[in-house]
Amino acid sequence: MQKSPLPTELVEPHPVRFDPAMPHYAEAVAAHKRAIDKGLPFYVDPATKLLVMTARALWERGNCCDTGCRHCPYIARAPQQQ
Repeated sequence: MQKSPLPTELVEPHPVRFDPAMPHYAEAVAAHKRAIDKGLPFYVDPATKLLVMTARALWERGNCCDTGCRHCPYIARAPQQQ
């Protein structure tokens, strides 16, 4: 069964998993976006130099693995304000 494309609103990391106040947050989010745009399954975190899976790769996996992934698209989110 083909998984639907990653919804755009799930590309941003959930603040519970990656606090926007963290140092290097902007650089990590930019690296994540570049990896998503290139279709890569991971990127190198600019601060730690560790590999981080993208939201798209995690989405294509099909479910949450409960290991605390930074970009997990399966975390419940508040409905979007209109």
